[in-house]
Amino acid sequence: MSYSLIAPLYDLVVERPMRESRRTSLAALPTHEQRRVLISGAGTGLDLPLLPELHRYTALDFNPAMLAHAVPRGKHLEVDFVLGDSMDLPFADAQFDHVVLHLIVAVVPEPQRCLAEAVRVLKPGGTILLFDKFLHPHQRAPLRRLFNVITRRFATRMDVVFEEVLGSTPLLHVEYDEPALGSGWFRRIVLRKK
Repeated sequence: MSYSLIAPLYDLVVERPMRESRRTSLAALPTHEQRRVLISGAGTGLDLPLLPELHRYTALDFNPAMLAHAVPRGKHLEVDFVLGDSMDLPFADAQFDHVVLHLIVAVVPEPQRCLAEAVRVLKPGGTILLFDKFLHPHQRAPLRRLFNVITRRFATRMDVVFEEVLGSTPLLHVEYDEPALGSGWFRRIVLRKK
């Protein structure tokens, strides 16, 4: 199934149950001076209404239908919409002060590449705000792993272990990592680049 077909239904499934977790994650953005912020995997723009207005944003997604849904949500912001791949970002190194990765790391085929690209375009000292679903190290979760065989083909992965993904990016350290939804299956994580 294509994300072009999913786009009109995506908000019905994802927006309401995830809103407060998104809001809490985005509260980690500074509110005192303007920064450059990348929203990688912006989807239909559900983060946009929750963002502080002072920053300059770039919202990137690989799907034109998803970005088309996002545009009206960003009308109150200074935001550029970019068609592109979160695993191969079309930006030079160290361009952004903060990167938002909401519900994208466990969606892309190669989570390590997604996180590595976020690190590449992030300035030293910058942060990555991450909200997604992850297995914990050595967690068996047989039902999630079973459903992953189906869900990874059209929507998302259910077998991503955050600590394994983080291990591929030595320039990051965890500022905090807290459970968000689903008894800790979804987590809010802030990472800082050394």
